[in-house]
Amino acid sequence: MHIFFGIYFGMTGLHGIHVLGGIVVIAWLLKRALRGEFHSQNYGAVDFVGLYWHLVDLIWIYLFPLLYLIH
Repeated sequence: MHIFFGIYFGMTGLHGIHVLGGIVVIAWLLKRALRGEFHSQNYGAVDFVGLYWHLVDLIWIYLFPLLYLIH
């Protein structure tokens, strides 16, 4: 039982750190967007941050039920 909770809270904490990092990077993108730095030839940062955010989300969608199935 202790192993389950150790893994669960470890994974939850790791996910939380990645979400916090994503929020910081999205705020950085917002700051750049408000300055008008993105246009049709310069949008790579928006794409990469979007991919990162969805990867963090997708991993959690699979990890959360998997941890409950282990329990």
